[in-house]
Amino acid sequence: MAVEEYRKYIQQILSDRQKRASIPPKAREYSVQTVFDTERDRYLLLYVGWVGYKHHFGCTLGLEIKDGKIWIQHDGTEEGIANRLVEMGVPKQDIVLAFHEPEVREYTDFGTGATIEN
Repeated sequence: MAVEEYRKYIQQILSDRQKRASIPPKAREYSVQTVFDTERDRYLLLYVGWVGYKHHFGCTLGLEIKDGKIWIQHDGTEEGIANRLVEMGVPKQDIVLAFHEPEVREYTDFGTGATIEN
């Protein structure tokens, strides 16, 4: 598949998640934000705001496209974004679960990203 398709899929998934996001009770100045850096192929889903007197800022999803593959750097969802990408037609070997150690990736059903060097 082409990198252009991967960009489209990632942006679609993150935008859908943003629309479906729930805002915590007692939230103030709270938002769920998407960050699409198409020049460097980095994509984020962030939450930012206040709940009571506590400031919240965090990343729910973090992805990159490198070497023609989708690298999932962080996945804080229950469903797993890798599964959603597969449903959209992305081959498993083109998805790297980068939140796993490089030595562990070969035991997943997904891509390894690179040859492991000792």
